[in-house]
Amino acid sequence: MQFDLIDTLWVLLAAMLVFWMNLGFACVETGLARSKNAVNILSKNFIVFAISSLGFMLLGWGLMFGGDNPLIGTKHLWILGGDNSFYDGTLTATVPFWAKFFFQLVFCGTAATIVSGAVAERVKYISFIIFSLVLTLFIYPVVGHWVWGGGWLANLGFMDFAGDTVVHSLGGWAALSGAIILGARHGKYGRDGKPRAIPGHNLSLAVIGLFVLWLGWFGFNPGSTMSFQNPGDVAHILMTTNTAAIAAVITSTAVSWIFIGKPDLGMTINGCLAGLVAITGGAQAITVPGAMAVGAVAGIIVVFAVLKFDRWRVDDPVGATSVHLCCGVFGTLCIGLFAKEGVTTLSAVNGLFYGGGAGQLGIQALGTVAVGAFVFIASSVVWIILKKTIGIRVTLREELEGLDIGEHGNSAYPDFALAAPAGGTPDDGGALAEAPAAAGTAREAAIPVETRTVTGAKLTKVTIIANQNKYTRLQAALDELGITGITVTNVLGYGMQRGHVEYYRGAPVEARLLPKVQVDVVISKIPMQTLVETVRNALYTGNVGDGKIFLYDVEDVVKVRTGQTGYDALQDEE
Repeated sequence: MQFDLIDTLWVLLAAMLVFWMNLGFACVETGLARSKNAVNILSKNFIVFAISSLGFMLLGWGLMFGGDNPLIGTKHLWILGGDNSFYDGTLTATVPFWAKFFFQLVFCGTAATIVSGAVAERVKYISFIIFSLVLTLFIYPVVGHWVWGGGWLANLGFMDFAGDTVVHSLGGWAALSGAIILGARHGKYGRDGKPRAIPGHNLSLAVIGLFVLWLGWFGFNPGSTMSFQNPGDVAHILMTTNTAAIAAVITSTAVSWIFIGKPDLGMTINGCLAGLVAITGGAQAITVPGAMAVGAVAGIIVVFAVLKFDRWRVDDPVGATSVHLCCGVFGTLCIGLFAKEGVTTLSAVNGLFYGGGAGQLGIQALGTVAVGAFVFIASSVVWIILKKTIGIRVTLREELEGLDIGEHGNSAYPDFALAAPAGGTPDDGGALAEAPAAAGTAREAAIPVETRTVTGAKLTKVTIIANQNKYTRLQAALDELGITGITVTNVLGYGMQRGHVEYYRGAPVEARLLPKVQVDVVISKIPMQTLVETVRNALYTGNVGDGKIFLYDVEDVVKVRTGQTGYDALQDEE
């Protein structure tokens, strides 16, 4: 059989651009998460493509394209080691089978990668791997068959050119299911139920990832022509893709500026992705001005979606549900509104805004609901089975210390201290523990408390060295005591525990320094023993590594602004 060289090269180039998006997702997700989970997120983005490739190769392709059964592929399901001439006419007859396979494979991998960001910072590595395998082995191929493989939605005339529904909203529904069943990260919500900010550690990395994704989208959408015989179609799709992105960047920045008070960079990143997602399903059927409108609205939607999901207690660290689910659904519906017949050779339907009536919009809505219901229910079943068997969430201690150490035994930034996490400690429940009853445990203090007394306006500096995951609890205790002037420093060191063991390329790295937090306060009229006991109550677990308290005499203190000295210099800070 003769294949077209140009078409084949175009499909392979586009597929490689889409594959390159794996790096983009890895960078965006890692940058928007905390540094203590960087290795875990990077590793998930590696393993998910390998798992996706395996699942799609073993059975996924066959279920997706194996015949014209309305619900699922039933013919020639196994493509390894056999004659794949059955698929010569599938998708296009001008491109070899394995080129078509690889192009579809990278789309499948993208859908699975979307889930990674929404369940970040608390999902078990093995559970995520198993879920990704099921998603790419069965859930994704079923939906792909309905839409692209000759299934019932394709027969109804449902349109999804490059994957608003098949890839993005599918990944979004699976991500939403996982985020709900997993629950929020520890410390994400206060006792009043209000969400707390847990900032990502590296916005520079997130921006790099965004530009990698933006570039990859020029393979994702234009490559879905699977032919370069009509360059005008390719050029049009490239322009609608880019136009939607730039419009969404502007509107998401403006809306976050208005409603949050500042032009939040994280919102702008998600805004750009929202525009790219929203145009994906109709990039070949929507005019360039129409793409600008679609992107502009998507940029607005994503900002409010991020805020709403937070308020609804759906903890999505990177905004994957807001970007891929909400804007994937929006983009799918936009085809029924903005499609224009003849805008490319691939567009043969008019949407509502071009005199086509509401028929196409109704088909798009039906497909959106059907896919959403199937994917959400199927994903929930998988998550629940995993939860009841091997579990889907790491322990609270692993979560607080970071999945890098708990799940992988190494860290992305071994030479730098980590930021103190939001939330408390594994055993605090948000409240202070009772004072240790055992005699002799006061040796954790640097000097015996009973030998020191406070007389007059004597000044004492107290330095507290503790685990970072105890900082929130310690600060709350100091606040209750009436101390508001503190200095906090991230430090590295080790005591009896001699640091934790890490591995690099299988070899142990000896005597790694542990990240600690150092808190310094100066007191005068607060009794020293009261302060020491308060600190011990906050930090005590009875285990090695509870921390140390150092007490120093202070000769004097001078307030720079007023020149006041001694106790007077501390009055508004103690």
